[in-house]
Amino acid sequence: MARHFTITADGGSRGNPGPAAYGAVISENGKVIHELFETIGVATNNVAEYSGLLAGLQMVHSLDAEATVDVAMDSKLVVEQMSGRWQIKHEAMRDLAKQVRAAHPASLVKYKWIPREENSHADRLANKALDGEVAIDFLHNEQRANFEKELTQKNFLHERLTSEEVPTTIYLVRHGETPLTPDRKFSGAGGSDPALTVKGLAQAQAIAVELASRKPDVLLASPMRRTIQTAQALSDACGVPYEIDEEWIEASFGTWDGRSPSEIKQDLPDEFEQWVSDIYYSQGGGESYGDVVDRIRIAIENIAKRFPGKKVAIATHNVVTKAAAVIAMNAPAESIFHIDVLPCSITTINVWPSDGLTALRSLSERSTL
Repeated sequence: MARHFTITADGGSRGNPGPAAYGAVISENGKVIHELFETIGVATNNVAEYSGLLAGLQMVHSLDAEATVDVAMDSKLVVEQMSGRWQIKHEAMRDLAKQVRAAHPASLVKYKWIPREENSHADRLANKALDGEVAIDFLHNEQRANFEKELTQKNFLHERLTSEEVPTTIYLVRHGETPLTPDRKFSGAGGSDPALTVKGLAQAQAIAVELASRKPDVLLASPMRRTIQTAQALSDACGVPYEIDEEWIEASFGTWDGRSPSEIKQDLPDEFEQWVSDIYYSQGGGESYGDVVDRIRIAIENIAKRFPGKKVAIATHNVVTKAAAVIAMNAPAESIFHIDVLPCSITTINVWPSDGLTALRSLSERSTL
């Protein structure tokens, strides 16, 4: 007679992407029979979650190739994708999902979402694998010294702030209001490309006065109409000509362009739920927020290389600015959903060209207009 198992699995990444690990708990008849946990190198949270599921199913298959399995995870993304209700668009997760299906007959596996607090055992195992203090205890003295030095270089910003190296300062200026802004409608690359409203033009004039006081050396602009109009106001106030830079264009929202999140939630509830659950979901067939974060990370590196020690102002967009803030804080990519940037506001980032260390100095500063 075939056996029956329950798997709870989780995964996490410190950096997203960053050092990642999974944890999986296998139970039979209400009793835990196996605990699995392991680091997997640098990966995202979602890849780590899939890895925990894969490890659990591989273990179950080794115990009984005909066993039935109940999988419970707090990752709605993994549960919905493996249940076949959501598409899998991210390449790394498609490959992992294929491995999961091959690990144990899919017809014998059922998936259920559970709240995070009910998955604490697997989460605890993943964190155990990621526990740096435990790992350091097993290093030789020289290795340990180098490891701690690396942590100091990454984490102790105060040392850089008191050093003689002059960072590149990036002022990200979100454009002014357009007809789509008041209802927070999606407005991205490949969309209708609206111009600024009368209010938006006034906002651009107001923020230009503030930017002029900071005396930028360089002025760049996304190639969209609203950012070019904003850049013109900045240029007039600062006395610095602007240059178009394609790297700072807004995300594409595909077929969602021109619609509000509330409309998408009402008309396309499954797609909306996947968007808020998966940082690499390409809304409306456009550019996912995760891809924007990856793109802007490169753009920031390029600015630091091109303009070391300079003050660079960029007329850009909402999602782009939020992505830059996430990068500056070395936060998980999902943090982009917890940031809001006002029209015609300034977000300031420092980048030290010698090693690319970043710091968020201000977020969404705005004039009184």
